[in-house]
Amino acid sequence: MSEQTEQNQRGVVIVGAGMAGVQTAVALREQGFTGPVTLLGAEPHQPYDRPPLSKAVLLGKAEDSAFDVDFEGLDIDLRLGVEVTGLRAAVHELDTEAGPVPYGILVLATGAQPMTLPGTEGVPGVHLLRTLDDAARLRPVLAASPRAVVVGAGWIGAEFATAAREAGCEVTVVEAADRVLAGALPAEVTEPMTRWYQEAGAELVTGAKVAGIEEGRVLLADGRALPAGAVVVGIGARPATGWLDGTGVERGPDGSVTADAYLRTSLPGVYAVGDCASFPSGRYGTRLLVHHWDNALQGPRAVAANILAGGPAQVYDPVPYFWSEQFGRFVQYAGHHGGADTLLLRGDPAGPAWSACWLKGGALVAVLAVGRPRDLAQGRRLIETGVSVDPAKVGDPSVPLKSATA
Repeated sequence: MSEQTEQNQRGVVIVGAGMAGVQTAVALREQGFTGPVTLLGAEPHQPYDRPPLSKAVLLGKAEDSAFDVDFEGLDIDLRLGVEVTGLRAAVHELDTEAGPVPYGILVLATGAQPMTLPGTEGVPGVHLLRTLDDAARLRPVLAASPRAVVVGAGWIGAEFATAAREAGCEVTVVEAADRVLAGALPAEVTEPMTRWYQEAGAELVTGAKVAGIEEGRVLLADGRALPAGAVVVGIGARPATGWLDGTGVERGPDGSVTADAYLRTSLPGVYAVGDCASFPSGRYGTRLLVHHWDNALQGPRAVAANILAGGPAQVYDPVPYFWSEQFGRFVQYAGHHGGADTLLLRGDPAGPAWSACWLKGGALVAVLAVGRPRDLAQGRRLIETGVSVDPAKVGDPSVPLKSATA
């Protein structure tokens, strides 16, 4: 029996039933794969979408956000509540609490797990917001409108603070850096965002490190104590790949699986996609780790195409994209501004709608749009084509970005 035949008979096993895992299974069927497809999810819930957790589900406007996928109709063997604990590549088997699972082709789609504050485990009133269960635990808490403290002024911190204010909570956001989104965007862009917190009635405390959390209060390193009926920690996430220790799967310093341009790992027949995997971007000349929804939607199509091809076929080199709804604003970002040499603002950042555009070598490489969806859509196409642009036109908000070519 040939290796390819054996792989097809054993089928494709996907570890992780989030967006990336579900979309990989669906893409395999859509692209014509007829062998067995097994999808392993650690949570007991039907696979669900995460973005609604920080708003609709959290505020009680939706019970859940389950994907509208007919797994049975697609002949996808969905196994829930199955946590994978190990990988034995030599015999093409996964270890789970329910016993070994053989695979022909393996796809790692385990996503990311939220970072926690040391010493806060088990402290009453401390929450994370990553899973459906997290949202379910937080929903009645918010409904009681406690004084809430959010640790971290990143994307998830801002989204939770938005929902908490909508629920009627007094909110204080604590950030260790000297500004919001310090790890994501330059100061010129984040400075106007600072005002959004004040306008929404949320207190923002920057340059403040958390020394500890006790029931009912957050202790800061400078000696201050902030009263807190609820504490939500939103200080980032790291790839959920600890279970791969000793398996031979190459990972980077950040814990991400080191995939190649075809989303293959260092082990034959093993792919990685979504939040758990980094990939080399020829477009940007660097390795990218993208913890956003669109990457978990687009990457699986490339994985499926490459599995069906039986070898390298489709290079995965997207223009990263994400969005965030916060404080009454719709914020979108496309591209990667690391290494850019020029930053141009379109419109007044003090106003309700403006954009930031990054250029490198005369071409647009990234755009952040606040309430300007056309800038995002047109800018994304310019980034994809890599054409040269006229900086004067890019910086003029009256000129459509699609007309800003040099």
